[in-house]
Amino acid sequence: MIRWLWTAITLLLVSGLLLPDTPALAQTRADPAIFDAAKSCSGVRAVDFGALQDAPTTIVTTTILNYGPYKREVCEINGVVNPTIGFKIVMPTHGWNGKYLQGGCGGACGTTQLFWCDDPLRRGYACLGSDMGHQGGVGAWRWAWNNIQLQGDFGFRSTHVAALAGKAVVAAFYGRPATLSYYWGCSTGGRQAYHEAEFYPEDFAGIVGGSPPLNETGSSVQLAWSVKAVLRADGSEILGVMQARLMHTAVVALCDKNDGIKDGLIGDARLCRFDPATIRCKPGQAAGSCLTAEQVDAARRLYAGPHDSKGRAIGHYGGVLPGSELNWIGDYIDGPSRKAQYRGFIADVWRYLGFNPGPGPSWTLNDLDFDRDPRRLQINEAMYRADNPDFRGFRDAGGKFIGYQGWSDTSIVPMGTVDFYETVARTMGGYDRTKEFFRFYAVPGMRHCSSDGDGADNIDFLTALENWVERGTAPDMLVGYNFDWRGVQYVAPSWPRPADQIRFSRPIFPYPSTAIWSGKGDPNDAKSWRRVTRSPDNG
Repeated sequence: MIRWLWTAITLLLVSGLLLPDTPALAQTRADPAIFDAAKSCSGVRAVDFGALQDAPTTIVTTTILNYGPYKREVCEINGVVNPTIGFKIVMPTHGWNGKYLQGGCGGACGTTQLFWCDDPLRRGYACLGSDMGHQGGVGAWRWAWNNIQLQGDFGFRSTHVAALAGKAVVAAFYGRPATLSYYWGCSTGGRQAYHEAEFYPEDFAGIVGGSPPLNETGSSVQLAWSVKAVLRADGSEILGVMQARLMHTAVVALCDKNDGIKDGLIGDARLCRFDPATIRCKPGQAAGSCLTAEQVDAARRLYAGPHDSKGRAIGHYGGVLPGSELNWIGDYIDGPSRKAQYRGFIADVWRYLGFNPGPGPSWTLNDLDFDRDPRRLQINEAMYRADNPDFRGFRDAGGKFIGYQGWSDTSIVPMGTVDFYETVARTMGGYDRTKEFFRFYAVPGMRHCSSDGDGADNIDFLTALENWVERGTAPDMLVGYNFDWRGVQYVAPSWPRPADQIRFSRPIFPYPSTAIWSGKGDPNDAKSWRRVTRSPDNG
């Protein structure tokens, strides 16, 4: 009902009843066949969006240009929602499909880049990205230091008001509102996706959300635990590249076939019962071919996840899962080409975003007390959290949600997302009822929001969402692809991909089901796989 009300309001906007008329808009309404994109694009700047309810907006620039690798001609508009939420929107000057797509950010955000829009723009979408209220790199958090306005914009306001502004701009440019609005995002963008469904359920007809830090500060606890687990008190590493590779080899040898096929992937990482002690050094064993007692303890801490001094688990996130070991390199452990990225990253989250008031640059990870500090984060967490399992508003608005998570993710560990989906299912009447509007997919071998990992982690989520929302065809099975990017300039995947770039494919069923190979036929043929529902308790 409210979604239809928004459409009616947008029609009033472009009809000049709520916003001033412009020559470009009058021309568009008079005869769409003679639509002058350049005139309409520049005309948007003349519209007074300052009166836009809940999202007073200023247009900063309007430009006609060729955008992205496909050189699509677009009207690019940069604007600001009061006070500092910047956004960029690109709208095709011809061949618009009538739809609006908003994308999410990663890390701290701070950018309006639209690299994710290459394929949607080719399909005819108008795309918007927001900086969530500040400018800077995805690992830069100092903007949040004791700034409640910017923290609130980042936590709960920016995505919604950017949607209000974006839809109004689309309507002003084309002279008519978008017929459908979608959202997709991963990591911080995944949190934005879940937050939209929970708190602004009328904003989007369909949402894709991946690898979300549903509890922002809870994720910070987990990352800090993982970073500290591999370090000695003097800052030297307990585990290194050699040990991570050694453990990964042992994990794959133990659990590779838990999906029925020996392919180097762990089909369901929850079911892999790997104990690092099985490769502990024996007397006389060559260094580098086994783990010391100290290294076994460090690895066990990583798999176990955050605990207090009495051994009680902190939160519902758990630890990294078996199969993720190679991703520790460069995340928690210094690698040959990248230092452990999360040491500085997570320290800055605690310095500037987590506590209220924030301790600032003098604080270090050595100051972190797992008995005391996690509960102190709850003051600010009220602004960031996206873990409300009551999806009735989104369901009743007719929305469809596709969630996903990689089993090998070391940035947002998987079991927190799994636990939340299970909680939603219990709240909403069970898996069958929940899957009528919300389906979740756990992807073997997928890293953090990755399309270049070991698994079949390239998935056409947007087409699946379109089919569900527009045609009523629920995604009963997705197909993931592992691409060979050698010799190919990487861009956000477009669909379909050339056959010579596909190494292999795998079916992915909605959780709690998983795919088991039948042992017959081509494993790249989805028909050779069976759907099985298992759990760590019943195998």
